[in-house]
Amino acid sequence: MSLFRRIRASGPSLRPELDDVDLGRVRRQLKSPGLPGQSAIQVDQVERLLREAGTDWDRRGHRFAVLAEAAAPSTLAHNWRLRRAQQADPLMFEGWVELVRGRHAGRMEDARAAADTCYRAADLAPDDPTPWVVLLGILRLMRAESRDVVAVWHEVSERDPWNREAHLQMLRYLSPEECGSRSAQLNFVDTVRASAPLTAPTAAVELTALVDEHARTASAGGVEALLVRRQWTHNRAVTALDTALREWPRLGGLTHAAAAADLNVLAFALIQATRIRESADAFRRIDNSVTAWPWVLVGDPLQQFTYWQSRASA
Repeated sequence: MSLFRRIRASGPSLRPELDDVDLGRVRRQLKSPGLPGQSAIQVDQVERLLREAGTDWDRRGHRFAVLAEAAAPSTLAHNWRLRRAQQADPLMFEGWVELVRGRHAGRMEDARAAADTCYRAADLAPDDPTPWVVLLGILRLMRAESRDVVAVWHEVSERDPWNREAHLQMLRYLSPEECGSRSAQLNFVDTVRASAPLTAPTAAVELTALVDEHARTASAGGVEALLVRRQWTHNRAVTALDTALREWPRLGGLTHAAAAADLNVLAFALIQATRIRESADAFRRIDNSVTAWPWVLVGDPLQQFTYWQSRASA
């Protein structure tokens, strides 16, 4: 992380780039109104930003995700691919942009073409997990057969065993809402917990699963929804929260690119567990980089974050 500049925010704000200053600057430029000749400049900035990450797959993945989301409404990805048709990064970027558009629309416009783009990128950059991460997201959106998803999952794991985005894609693919079940999710979480370092980019996979379960129960209504906070008194939830509170700081804290996002998950989970005072350190380490999820589950993200941050520090 020391190679990438961080910024301390003056107050809580929704910041997809989290503490990556250079990424935030380029993201804001991609979101600004277009000017004549600006597309070429934006392509150069995106290209440079991804190139600077080198083989830090975690940092590259975070930058790809944030930039693809910002570029989805524009033709930037298409323009970049036309300029660099024989390079891997423009192909990966176009595939990720198509995935973002598919998520927003609920379906892929042309899933086969997007998948072919990923395979071409993988041929050009055989060591890079990114094409396989994007392909995993495409297959998840398509509700593909598990054998196809697992095959792509293995391709990612061989290149980047603790890839955060891929683990979250698999977690949601295995959910009852998609192509799995609660037991399938729990088995996946158990496997990750048994094998991954405690402060790897996968650190918050179990907490994410618990928040998903909280949201699932709350949205179902009925008596269970009224008693949803009891979920956080179960042994699995208590152990996961205790481990994060004890081990993340002791092991030097989280240092991966989306660490602040995972700390948002921890702070939210502690609030739902009514362990408000214990959430103070998580809020402090978030450094005001608020993520929409999971706060959006209980209201306006900024309002919820600010309210509970003040309660925790009182």
